[in-house]
Amino acid sequence: MQTRSAVAPHGRVVWAVALVLTAVTALTGTAPGTSVTALPATAISTTEMSATEASASTTGMSTAVSGTGVSRTGVSGAGGAGPPVPVLSWGPCAGPQDGFECATARVPLDHRRPGGPTIALAVTRRPAADPARRTGVLLLHPGGPGNSGVDFARNSHAALPAALRDSFDVVGYDMRGVARSARVECWDDEEYAAAVDAARGVPGPGAVHGAVRQGADFEAACRQRSGGLVPFVGTGFNARDIDLLRRALGEETLSFYGRSFGSYVGTVYAAQFPRQVRAMVLDGAYDPRVYAEVPYAYDAAQFTALDAAVGRFLDWCAGNAAVCGFGEGRPRQAFADLKRALDANPVVSASGRPATGYTLAYRLMFNINAGREVWPYLGEALRAAQERRASFLLSPLSPASFDFLTVNTAVECADRVYPAGRPLLNVLVGAHAASAPLLGPPIGLGPPAYDHNHAPACVQWQADRPSRYEGSYRAAGSAPILVLGTTGDPDTPYRDAVALAGTLENGRLLTFAAEGHTAYNRSACVSALATGYLATLALPARGTVCADEAPPEPVGRRTAGPAVDETRDVIPVLR
Repeated sequence: MQTRSAVAPHGRVVWAVALVLTAVTALTGTAPGTSVTALPATAISTTEMSATEASASTTGMSTAVSGTGVSRTGVSGAGGAGPPVPVLSWGPCAGPQDGFECATARVPLDHRRPGGPTIALAVTRRPAADPARRTGVLLLHPGGPGNSGVDFARNSHAALPAALRDSFDVVGYDMRGVARSARVECWDDEEYAAAVDAARGVPGPGAVHGAVRQGADFEAACRQRSGGLVPFVGTGFNARDIDLLRRALGEETLSFYGRSFGSYVGTVYAAQFPRQVRAMVLDGAYDPRVYAEVPYAYDAAQFTALDAAVGRFLDWCAGNAAVCGFGEGRPRQAFADLKRALDANPVVSASGRPATGYTLAYRLMFNINAGREVWPYLGEALRAAQERRASFLLSPLSPASFDFLTVNTAVECADRVYPAGRPLLNVLVGAHAASAPLLGPPIGLGPPAYDHNHAPACVQWQADRPSRYEGSYRAAGSAPILVLGTTGDPDTPYRDAVALAGTLENGRLLTFAAEGHTAYNRSACVSALATGYLATLALPARGTVCADEAPPEPVGRRTAGPAVDETRDVIPVLR
C-alpha cells in the first residue's frame, strides 16, 4: 500500500534546500562541530601475545593479563604524574636474523591515566653500521593506518642509502591497535569476506543505503570485539607513545621519516613535541586540519585524485594501445565494460572466492600508486582480466587485507569527527561516488575498507575519542621539517603537501613532478635531497622541483611484475 509523506510539500522543499546547503558546507570545509556521545569502555579485546613480546624481558613492569597485550595495572615503581619510561630489553627477533633486535615497550593505554592499564608495543631496531659516525635514531613510520612498523623498518632497511644505515639506529614499531601491538578486531574474516565478495564494481540501486547499513554493522562489531581499545587508538596517543619510545631509547631528539598516514603521525608528533624533532621528512603528506576537522571535504578530494590518476593511465593506454594492450584505443569504455562483465560473471579464484568488478577496482586503487613505470603492467593485467586469465588485479581480498582495513577504519574513526546526521551521510556518500565515475562507485559504496569510504562507519561511530589530537599543527619552535609532495599522487593529493608545508611554522616543500604515491626513493633527485637533509640537516632550496620520474617500463624487463599490496608497505629500492 502506498503511503503519503507526513511532510507537507512546502516542508519537503525547505528540508531539501537545507540538506543541500549542509552538504555544500561540509564539502567546502566549514563543517560544524559535533558532540560525540561517550560510551563506557568494555573489556580490552584479547589478542595473542606476539613472538616479539614473548621473547622480550618484562623486568620492572607489571605482568600482562594472560592472552592479551594489555596490562591491568601500571608499571611498578612509577613515580610522578607522567607515565614511566618503558624499559626496552633487546633480544633476537622472531623469523630471519637480519641484524635487527626486538623488544616490547609498555605504554599507558589511556594517556590521561599514566599510572593505569598499559598496552604492549612491539619495537625493533638495527644499530648504526658505523658506530663511530652514529648520529642518533631514525624512526621509520609506514602508511596505513594498519601497516606494521616493525615490518616496514625491517623490509625497508636495505633500500636506505648507506649514509643513513651507517649513521642511524633504524627503528620501527607497531603502533597501538596494529599487528603485534594489541590488534583491533571488528568483523571476523568470514564476515569481511562475505561483505567484499558481495560488493560490485557497478553498484545497483540502494547501494548508498547498503553502505550505510554495513557501516553501522561494522561499528557495532568494533564495539563488541574491541570496545575497550578503539577509543585509545587515535594519533594523539600514538604520538605520545613515540615520545616515550624516544626517551626509552635514550635520545634527546628524534629523526623521523613518515610516509602517507605516517606523515600525519609525524605532524602530530611535531605539534606536541616540537623541541624533540631533530629532522623530519613527511612524504605523501596529509593536510592535517582538513583530514581531522573537515573529513567530508578530505574524502571528496581523495576520490577526485584517485579517479584523475586512473584516468591519466587510461588516457595513456588510448594513445599507446600497442604498449598498454588494453582497450583497443577505447580503454575507458573497456574498463567500464570489464567491471560489469566481472559483476555478472565473476572469475572464481583457486580458493573458491569470486573476483568481481569490485575486486578489480580495489586492486587497481592500490596498484596505481606505483606510478608511470608500472602502467604497461597494469594494461597487461587488465587485458588478462578481460580474457579471464590469471591477473593480480583479480586477487580476492585476503585475511591480511581484512586486518589492515579493520585498523585503517578504526584509527581514522578515532581521529576524525564527521558532521552528525544520516541525511547528510546519505547525500555525500552518493555524491562522492558519483564525482569519481571510474572507481568512485565501487570504492565509495562498498563495505568499510580504505580511506575514501570511512564515512558510513565513522559518522555512526559511538566510541569516545580521547586519543584524537585537537591542537594546533604549526609545531612552533620545531627544527625545519621537509614535506614531500608528488603532483600526480592518487592517494594523498599534492595540494595536501602544499597545505602542510604552509601550516608548519618551519615547513619546507620539496615537489616531485610525477605520477604515483610518495616520492622518496622513487626519484634519485628527491632521495638525494631528503637523505642529505636527514644526514646533515641541509634543506633543499625553496621551490625545488624534481622531475626525474621513471618512464613506463616495458613488460618483461622486471624479474617480477608489480603486485602492490596494501598489507606490505616498503620503501622502494632506488632504480
